[in-house]
Amino acid sequence: MSGLLSGARTAPNPLRQLTIDQLRQRTSLKWQEYPDDVLPLWVAEMDAPLAEPVALAITDAVARGDTGYPAGTAYPQALAEFARQRWGWDGLAVERTALVPDVMHGVVEALRLVTEAGDAVVVNCPVYPPFYEFVAHAGRRIVEAPLGADLRIDLGALEDAFRRARAGGRPAAYLLCSPHNPTGVVHSTAELTAVAGLAQQYGVRVVADEIHAPVVAGGARFVPYLSVPGAENGLSLMSASKGWNLAGLRGGLLVAGPAAAGDLVRVPFGVSVSTSHLGVIAHTAAFRDGGEWLDALLTGLDENRRLLTALLAEHLPAIRYQPGQATYLAWLDCRALGLGDDPATGFLDRGRVALNSGLAFGTGGVGHVRLNLATAPELITEAVRRMTSAVG
Repeated sequence: MSGLLSGARTAPNPLRQLTIDQLRQRTSLKWQEYPDDVLPLWVAEMDAPLAEPVALAITDAVARGDTGYPAGTAYPQALAEFARQRWGWDGLAVERTALVPDVMHGVVEALRLVTEAGDAVVVNCPVYPPFYEFVAHAGRRIVEAPLGADLRIDLGALEDAFRRARAGGRPAAYLLCSPHNPTGVVHSTAELTAVAGLAQQYGVRVVADEIHAPVVAGGARFVPYLSVPGAENGLSLMSASKGWNLAGLRGGLLVAGPAAAGDLVRVPFGVSVSTSHLGVIAHTAAFRDGGEWLDALLTGLDENRRLLTALLAEHLPAIRYQPGQATYLAWLDCRALGLGDDPATGFLDRGRVALNSGLAFGTGGVGHVRLNLATAPELITEAVRRMTSAVG
């Protein structure tokens, strides 16, 4: 498995390889949503070239005309080996996985397995906005369990939410974001074990969105939910999408704990076969051969977190920023700036920099913005300059 183990950096920083002119030639959402005078640091796309092993796998498949339906177990096998090497977890059983088109569609399928229309789904707000959108589209209702002041899971709030979700004896699920988006928090073994205990106590099924699992900062360790005691009936969604910038090459895996294996039998065949074959090829190559590229990326992201911390301290000290242990997203508390409930509007209108509005992240998002760190250091510096001009 080439480059899988963390070690000395041997690849160039992917975030320093593209110019802004090259980036503006992209036709994907991040660089097309706003006019050219706007600097886009919003949606979770990386400003990096594709990892070479992934690019080669795709182009080889295209050269063969290998563009049919997905088959085989290469993808879960690659992820299982990655999990052993990176996270020290050998509990990902290939036979307890199912292909899904992408993580959020997999979340919906998982919720359909463990709840019925009208049932409650607990989330830790502020949280990834599609949680609200996809849960509503699936006919379920959201019950919020706000994060604590330290941006970590508040077990008291979670227990209260579980109690409310299960009122009347109806089934309920907990949609766990791990690592957490937008805060970048990596949940500890103790926290996840406590979560599993509460879920058992209240009869709540846990569905973990672990899409950001490969993107963990130096010194931190990702803990798969299914690896902790009591999580045997949990379900997890994983993919290489965030780690290797593969949103346009869709492919996710639904992973079941030992006690949830029977749930996978009920995943419709049409769901798995709807997964992109090229996506499966790309994600397999990323987990199997993309470790060196990932290590270089993680080093670059650590540098960018330090850069943003220093820039804010110098130019916008009123912004509160707690660098995350994971993801390439920065959650900024701008309430002291006097820009109102939605500072992203002011930064866009007056600074011409696009960030995600905190309002879409649910309770706790007022006065916040989310900034995408997966870009060149020069663009982060320019973004802070523009944000400063919007405040002044």
